[in-house]
Amino acid sequence: MREFNRVILLVLDSVGIGELPDASEYGDEGANTLCNIAKNVGGLDLPNLQAIGLGNIESINGIRPIANPNAYYGKMAEASVGKDTITGHWEMAGICIGHPFNTYPNGFPEEVIDQFIKGINKSGVLGNKPASGTDIIEEYGEQHLQTGWPIVYTSADSVFQIAAHEEVIPIEELYDICKVARTILHGEHAVARVIARPFIGDLGKFQRTANRKDFSVSPPTATILDRLIDKHINVTAIGKINDIFNGQGITKSYKSVSNYQGLQLLEQQLKEADNGLIFTNLVDFDMLYGHRNDIVGYAKALKEVDDYLPRILSNLRETDLLIITADHGCDPTTVGTDHTREYVPLLVYHNNVTKGHSLGVRNTFADIAATIAEIFQVQPTESGVSFYRNIIS
Repeated sequence: MREFNRVILLVLDSVGIGELPDASEYGDEGANTLCNIAKNVGGLDLPNLQAIGLGNIESINGIRPIANPNAYYGKMAEASVGKDTITGHWEMAGICIGHPFNTYPNGFPEEVIDQFIKGINKSGVLGNKPASGTDIIEEYGEQHLQTGWPIVYTSADSVFQIAAHEEVIPIEELYDICKVARTILHGEHAVARVIARPFIGDLGKFQRTANRKDFSVSPPTATILDRLIDKHINVTAIGKINDIFNGQGITKSYKSVSNYQGLQLLEQQLKEADNGLIFTNLVDFDMLYGHRNDIVGYAKALKEVDDYLPRILSNLRETDLLIITADHGCDPTTVGTDHTREYVPLLVYHNNVTKGHSLGVRNTFADIAATIAEIFQVQPTESGVSFYRNIIS
C-alpha cells in the first residue's frame, strides 16, 4: 500500500462547481461559479488543471474532459448547514455544523452595540449595517476622521467587521477593539468572525491595507488538525487558515497578501517541510472577485493559479499527496454578492498516477479529514469516509 508522509491541502476559496440540491433554500438556484464564469468569458483556458481532471468533473466551457487524467477527480457536497468560510473549512477538517452561524441583515442589535461602545471606551460607532467594505469606508470615512469612532458593518456572512483608518486608530488598538468585540459576540449573538479592516489614504482616496486580521470562534470539538498535533505531526497553515481555526491545531503559520504570494509560500514549504499537513487557502477568488461580481478578474485569478501549478507539482516528492478543493461557491455572475451554496471540486494528485478515475460525488467535505486520518494513522474525526484506498492504485 502506498504511503504518504506529507499531505498538501490547497483550497481555492469560493471556486464552486454547481448548485447543491438544497441551493433554493439559500436563494442560490442556478449558481455554478466555475461554469458560469467560463460561459461569460467565452471559455476558460486552464490546461494544467485540465490535465489533472478538472474538466472530467463537470462540463466547463474551454476545459474538456480527458481520457487519462493524471489525478483522481470528483466533487463534494457540503453536509453542514451554511455556506461560509469557517463552516466549509471546519467540515474539511472533520466537523459538520448543524446550525448556521448568526447573521445580521439589519445590523447588530442595540444591546450588542452598547456593550461594544462601553468596552472600547468610545462614545459611538458608525455604520452598523450590511455593506461592501470599500463602500462603507467611502460613506463613513469623513465622519470617522472627524469623530475617531470605528466603522462597524457586516455582510451576508456571519461577520462583525470593524474598519478604521490606521492614523486614527492604530493597528494594535484596532486589534484590541476586535478582541473586545470577540468577547461580546458569543452565545445568543455568536458570530463566526470578528474582522479588523484597516485602511489608509485621504478623503476620496481611501484604500484597505493588508493588515486585516480575523478573530474567529474556536472549533467546538477536535479537528483532524488537533489529531495530527496530538501525534506530533506538523500542521503548517498558509493564508487565512490560522485565523479560520483560531490558531487551534496549527504548528506554524504564514500569512499571505495575495493568491500569488500564497502559492510562493506553499512552494517554499514544499522545499522545507519534512512531513505533515500543509494547509493553504487562496482567498483572492472570494474576497477580490466573487464578492465584487468581477467575472473577468475571477477568470484571470484562475489562470494565475493554473500557470503556477507546474511549479507546485514539480516540487512534490514521491511521498506527497496533493488535494485541491474549495470551501463554498461565490458565483460572480449572480445578482447578489454573497457566497453560493455549491458543490466543490475535488482533485487528488500524487506523482505515480497514470490514469486517474472518478472519486464520485462525496457526501461531505469531511471525507478529506477521514482520508488524512487514514494516511497518518491517527484517530479519525466523527464525520467523513476516507477515499485513501481509491487513490493508491
